[in-house]
Amino acid sequence: MVDRQFSDADLARLYDAFTLEEDRDDFRFYLPLVMESDAVLDVGCGTGKLLRMARESGHTGRLCGLDPAEGMLARARTRDDITWVLGKLRSADLHGEFDLVVMTGHAFQVFVDDDEIIEALSAIRGLLTGRGLFAFETRNPAHRAWETWRPDNVLSIVDTDGATVQLAHRVDSPFDGRTVSFTSVYSGPRWEEPRLSQSTLRFLDADALAGFLTGAGLLVDQQFGDWDGSPLTATSPEIITFARRA
Repeated sequence: MVDRQFSDADLARLYDAFTLEEDRDDFRFYLPLVMESDAVLDVGCGTGKLLRMARESGHTGRLCGLDPAEGMLARARTRDDITWVLGKLRSADLHGEFDLVVMTGHAFQVFVDDDEIIEALSAIRGLLTGRGLFAFETRNPAHRAWETWRPDNVLSIVDTDGATVQLAHRVDSPFDGRTVSFTSVYSGPRWEEPRLSQSTLRFLDADALAGFLTGAGLLVDQQFGDWDGSPLTATSPEIITFARRA
């Protein structure tokens, strides 16, 4: 099931405001890869900002965004020179091979069960060209990012109508060695009661991730520990991975 914050049109409309472009280190990291690739698939593209940035930067090739949330794609479809596909990897009607498949915003972590991970990676392998690249990231569990997802850690924006909207998180099920479940709480004068969106994310360390990739016929090409391109270490905040077909 798609998280409410992505499927609900009212909440999806706020996504870009809460994830300002200037704060998107992942976009700055992945954009050069997109620009040098003729055919690109963004899995979990959300509002499509990365692909829109690529078009605005002069990309003239094939750009395709895939997302299971109608609320997000409604925002993405404001640009019609990019192909937007509603669905999941296995169910989506995708044709042809891609030089680059990318997943941003820790979207890979929504694959919670082992079977989901294997199915997604196998589908991605099938969509890559012979030397195509799969580029994505997952939070390093050793960094314990969920410890900052507290109700007192509040983000605020001023919406286009001048109203203030606040976003906070609370952990419902702490890290159990596999997953963390949490609730995103949106509040503001536009709503009589806060809007709640529940999520569960999978956390994999580098060895477990490599095992899933190998099982799907993909091999790690490069890995980084943060958006500055620094090497992956045991305590790096990110596990940024470039993988290719075995």
